[in-house]
Amino acid sequence: MLLRRHLDSVIRFLNEEDGPTAVEYAVLIALILGVLIGSALLLGPAVDQSFEESSDAISGAFGS
Repeated sequence: MLLRRHLDSVIRFLNEEDGPTAVEYAVLIALILGVLIGSALLLGPAVDQSFEESSDAISGAFGS
């Protein structure tokens, strides 16, 4: 029953013409994806280096 009410409100929102259009949603999604990809490219090398250091420390701790 609760799920049906939420589904009805979502359908009503999507059917309203004064709400955001599909183009605005596409632009918003493109901006979000741009930020996610940019942050992954920016932080990727630092995360890789951190994992390498952790791997070396764990290997050293176990004498391998």
